[in-house]
Amino acid sequence: MAGPPADDIAGEPATAAAIPAPRPAVADEHVADSGDETGGTGAGGRGGAHRRPGRNALQIRQAAAATLSVTGLALTGGTVLHGAVTGASGAPQAAPSAVTVAEAQTEADAAERADAAAAANRATRQTPGTPSPAPSTTPPARAANPAQDKPSPTPTTAKPAWVDPMPDGRTTSCFGRRWGRLHAGIDLAAASGTTVRAAGAGTVVTAGSNYGGYGLSVLVDHGNGFYTHYAHLSRVSVAAGDRVTAGQRIGAEGSTGNSTGPHLHFEVHDGRWNQVDPAAWMASRGVDLGC
Repeated sequence: MAGPPADDIAGEPATAAAIPAPRPAVADEHVADSGDETGGTGAGGRGGAHRRPGRNALQIRQAAAATLSVTGLALTGGTVLHGAVTGASGAPQAAPSAVTVAEAQTEADAAERADAAAAANRATRQTPGTPSPAPSTTPPARAANPAQDKPSPTPTTAKPAWVDPMPDGRTTSCFGRRWGRLHAGIDLAAASGTTVRAAGAGTVVTAGSNYGGYGLSVLVDHGNGFYTHYAHLSRVSVAAGDRVTAGQRIGAEGSTGNSTGPHLHFEVHDGRWNQVDPAAWMASRGVDLGC
């Protein structure tokens, strides 16, 4: 009696197109065409319901998985057919070609490069650089204006036109009658050698021993009709014709001529040798000589 058909060896109906779900890959994916994995042979030696998928089928399934993975789809519940891929709904879909896989890979590479460039751009913008200086609250400096920025001159006190001829001395005798005759000036006493100063600006008329009992003396013309005379000096510091200013040193106090001790004999002449009271005349010019 003839045996059962070769396709019924495993007790399952034969299907021409379906390929069972592949088992895990083994070291050698090739299976000999002459028998099935149980060692039995069917008619012509090509029977067997559990033949392993060949290299071509695995390549197709792997390529499809790569394509679907790149495009964001998964092979959940899908089946790979010879030359076709079925999704979860069971509807056959065209198997991806090598060109489709290459295009998908190219797009994935381009997207990856774009993402990397965007990330690098963000990192560049976010990298902290030199911090910007905080806005200054100080008002801007004015532009230099030579006319306005020129330093103001230090105010100076105007020198008086008239001064005490020997401010360190004390008054010992005033203008008037003394010992039976006119004492024609004021006597100011201080330590011998004390500086004697011009009472006001003018021109030296005489300087030295010129008038007998006056000893060493200086006569100054103030240009307004008045003269001042400084007598009994120990030293003379100016010469005839010199211009002097108020307070300028003209000599040193002493006791030359008709003198009983170191002092300055100071006279004021309204015209040459017309002596007037020095105390009243100097007081009218803001100087107090103590008489």
